[in-house]
Order: sequence, then structure tokens, then C-alpha cells
Amino acid sequence: MSTTKTQEVPGHAGTSLSARADALEHQMIEELDSKIVRSVLFTSGDRDPTSPIMPPPGGKPDPRHFLMGDDPRLQKMPERPTLLDFFRHRFAPANHLLQSATHALKAGHDEKTILACLLHDISVSGFIRADHGYWGAQLIAPYVDEEVSWAIRYHQALRFFPDASVGYDYPEAYIRYFGADYAPEPYVTADWEYARNHKWYMTSRLITLNDIYSFDPNAQVSWDPFIDIIGRHFKQPKEGLGFDGSPSAHMWRTIIWPTKFL
Repeated sequence: MSTTKTQEVPGHAGTSLSARADALEHQMIEELDSKIVRSVLFTSGDRDPTSPIMPPPGGKPDPRHFLMGDDPRLQKMPERPTLLDFFRHRFAPANHLLQSATHALKAGHDEKTILACLLHDISVSGFIRADHGYWGAQLIAPYVDEEVSWAIRYHQALRFFPDASVGYDYPEAYIRYFGADYAPEPYVTADWEYARNHKWYMTSRLITLNDIYSFDPNAQVSWDPFIDIIGRHFKQPKEGLGFDGSPSAHMWRTIIWPTKFL
């Protein structure tokens, strides 16, 4: 039988930090002018999405309208947001991405490869973590050269497979993360088999190579070396990302309004 104790908050004996955080979040939501409903994707795992959501016993009807615009808990986005606006106002700190791109820059790689390294984990930073290579590629595909989005898509698979020709070994961190017996899903292996014979294989492989050396929390990095590269290779729509009618515009809008009811 487990003897692990639940960490308690001082002054709240028997209440876990997780429960306290949930209660605080619930209280903050209750104090907003609009009702906020978290998406099924956000809550799956914490709860079974097939189970009905029951109102609290004795609860009163909530007269507030559902949120259909800006979430007041988030930073306000510009009217016509750029890629850098998303990094400023919606995405997690970009230290890892900047390190990866800096490695590629110092190694003398071409600008498309540098941009691919800069954006390879964009989905992890601000959208969806699972299958992030596929999501990230789809997010940026309308705005970059096809080689860049292709490389980001297939780095999802290539990172699990060594390539001695460029000195890429299976990351030791993956053994810690997933266990020594972990094997990628068949669709990942199939994508690796396809990508390894593709003309853009090395662009994607260079993402994985520059990726593994880019997890130093103390590294000093800056956006400055990449502003012009973004300007030359990322087609910023004049309407703003999310409002240009592209095949991925809805994805950018979801990042702008992640708690919008419908």
C-alpha cells in the first residue's frame, strides 16, 4: 500500500495543492463577467470526457453569458497580430527555440533551416503538445516555404531514430522521459521510413540535431539575429494571423481566444 502523503497547503490541512489550485481557478472564473468553459481537450485525463458534467448540488442558475471574445485573464492581442506578437502575448518563453536557431545560425546553415529550427516546437509553445510536429507544420504552412513546414512535420518522427552520418544519437533524455523499452507508434515509424528517403530529409534531420543541444536554462539568447530572417521567410498576412482566411487561420484564432465558448 502506498505511503505517499499529499502535499498540504499551510492553513488548509487535508487539502492538496492541486485541489487548492482548482478551487482558486474556479473562484477566479466565478468572479468574471462571463462564464468560461474549458474545452474537452484541456480537461481530458483530469476527467473522463464521456462522463456527464453535473452541476453542484444546490447550485443556482448562472445568469452570466458565455465568453465569446477576449479572456480578461490573458494579455490583449493586437488587432492584426504578427508572429512575434504571438510569442510576446500567447506562447511560452522561447528560450529553447532561440537556442536551437542560434545553433543552426552559428553552424552556417541556410535561412530556411534556421527558421525551421526557430519554429519547430511552436505547437508545444502555444497550442497542442501531442503530435506537435504535425500541428506546428499545419499552423505555419501557409506562411513559409514548403520545405520548412515539411521539415517541422517530420522532425516529429526523426527525433526517435539515430543517424550516425550526422552524429545524431537517440537522446538520453528520452530514456529518462519514456523508459528504455519505449517504442514509437507505427505511424511514427512509417513517417520516418518515408522521410529518410525524401529530398528534404536533411533539413528535418538538422532540426533534431540542433534540438538536442538547446536545453540550457542559462543560455543567453535574443530574437535580434532572427528578425530579418523571419521578415524574409515568414509571409506575414496584412490582415494579421488568424484573419486572412488561410487554411490555418482558425488555429491562430483559437490561440488568440482559447476559452471562447463556440
